[in-house]
Amino acid sequence: MRRGNLRTGVRWKISIAIAAVGALVAAALSIVVHNEARVSMLDNSREVMMDRLLLAQLQYESTPKPREPRLRFGAKINDPRLPRQLDRLMHNGRRGTFVQEHASGGTPDVWAAVPLANGDVLSLHMPFADRSATIMKNLDRTLIIGSVSVVFGGCALGVLIGGQLSRRLRKAAAAAGKVAQGNTEVRVRDAVGGVVRDETDELARAIDALTDALNGRIEAERRVTADIAHELRTPVTGLLTAAELLPPGRPSELVRDRAQAMRTLVEDVLEVARLDGASERAELQEIALGEFVERRVRVLAPDAVVNVVHESWVNTDPRRLERILGNLLANAAKHGGGPVEVTVEGRVVRVRDDGPGFPEELLREGPSRFRTGSSDRAGKGHGLGLTIATGQARVLGARLTFRNAAPDGGAIAVLWLPDHAPTNTGSFPVLRDV
Repeated sequence: MRRGNLRTGVRWKISIAIAAVGALVAAALSIVVHNEARVSMLDNSREVMMDRLLLAQLQYESTPKPREPRLRFGAKINDPRLPRQLDRLMHNGRRGTFVQEHASGGTPDVWAAVPLANGDVLSLHMPFADRSATIMKNLDRTLIIGSVSVVFGGCALGVLIGGQLSRRLRKAAAAAGKVAQGNTEVRVRDAVGGVVRDETDELARAIDALTDALNGRIEAERRVTADIAHELRTPVTGLLTAAELLPPGRPSELVRDRAQAMRTLVEDVLEVARLDGASERAELQEIALGEFVERRVRVLAPDAVVNVVHESWVNTDPRRLERILGNLLANAAKHGGGPVEVTVEGRVVRVRDDGPGFPEELLREGPSRFRTGSSDRAGKGHGLGLTIATGQARVLGARLTFRNAAPDGGAIAVLWLPDHAPTNTGSFPVLRDV
């Protein structure tokens, strides 16, 4: 069985931790203060009790001895209830005090006893003063209120501190997410902001440094790929020209076919390099989308079925739109199965086939150049067709999405054209997720 993951925010973790520490400290201090105050009051009561007993002893020794003397403060001679601890102390000829706790709880009794010259024991006992007990109750109440206030104050402080840290982390995560989506101009440190400098800033600087390093490496790889493709362009063109001069025959056809495939690959790599450079601009024209798609599909894939649900006029680049359609139709014909169906509905163009569907990796991460794999729709070739289609859609300000049809199977590529065409500066409208 899989355990359910309990997700808690940093704010609540910090507030709970501060509240727990505050509760422990408040409880410990309350216990210490309570015990110290009680011991201090009991010591004071014992001193008062001994002073009273000494006054009663002075009275007893300075007056004639009646049969039943009446002593001050209720002192008694040889009290049978004298605690054993004081009794042993009296046998040793020492005076002392004792606090007698009751098994049933309640207010303890404070005893004081002194040995007399004739061997008798003079003792005095009283309950712990009511005033002292009231003071202890008020003290306990104050300690409880203070402890609860500390806990709630610590919780509020934790929410405040944790909230600030949580906001900074969320801003950093949002900025990092934009970087992961390809927006390399975003800086996590600027997104975090704030005056306080803490570990969040170190994390932001590390992410920015990592982004710069990855951008540099990717840009270097793009330049190398473009340079190699550019250098191969001339010899491949010469090879294709030379292949055309070969005498007719099966070997010559194979050479021309492979030379043409190599030339197509070089051109695709150069196109990908141009698209990655973000310097491409669309040449816009007003076209009827349904009519345009129907005419182009009739040329690119005569066997495909075109269904125009709703006609719409769009301002886009026909050459790039045709390139996208051609790559989607070629991918569907090569890797799909059954009739390919193209549907135009307003500004949305769908290309569907009845094949095994797109692989999970492509659905999760999008098209990737030079993807390989025996069962991958985009992996049997070089993976450039869908990559180019996605790049051309980006130039048009459109979005190209991929999904699998359920439950019958099949792959669906959807091109979402924008309501407003990209400007001459290359800026694009914001497309809402659908």
